[in-house]
Amino acid sequence: MNNFLSFQIHGGADHGGGVADNIAGLLTFFEELSTHDPKGVFSILMPGIANMDNIHPLLVHFPIAFLSAFFVLDMVGTLAKKPHWRNVASWLLYLGTVAAVFTVTAGFIAAGSVAHGDDVHAIMERHEHLGVSVLSLAILLSAWRMKSGSVIQGGANSFFLILAALLCVLMMLGADLGGLMVYKYGVAVKAVSAPGVHEHVHEHQH
Repeated sequence: MNNFLSFQIHGGADHGGGVADNIAGLLTFFEELSTHDPKGVFSILMPGIANMDNIHPLLVHFPIAFLSAFFVLDMVGTLAKKPHWRNVASWLLYLGTVAAVFTVTAGFIAAGSVAHGDDVHAIMERHEHLGVSVLSLAILLSAWRMKSGSVIQGGANSFFLILAALLCVLMMLGADLGGLMVYKYGVAVKAVSAPGVHEHVHEHQH
């Protein structure tokens, strides 16, 4: 499995053999899968998810993507006077709000299950407050959009876009704190000692 994935990622630069060898490796991989139970198959196919202590890091990408795309498309649609673009933006807002509900819920569960010190706890508290603020704003904007029955116009829309911009700023700040906890303090990261990790050097020819 690892060799097959390595071929996909590195473009085959580190492995010999042609198409026949690659097909043979793929068949061997499927044969190996058949010897495992469903849990083992999942661990092989999705090793990253299988080794996660919680799914918050997996979910967090969805509200960030949906809500950011909503704001950009709604802003451009307003400036370009394209109501149908803004209708699409509405659906991105709704999807982002639903995703934020699951993400914030998973975040609270993660906060209670992940070991962390006092220094990280303060950061985590701010991260949680920002996450709840983003969710609250997303729910407010979604309800406003639904109640209007169509895209909002005039001065009300200007205020709506200001709130949407604030939502994106808060979301960015929350994401920054999440990255700080992971990349500086190693929250929920399982440190692995890998002897010879620097011995494998990739040479790329251009």
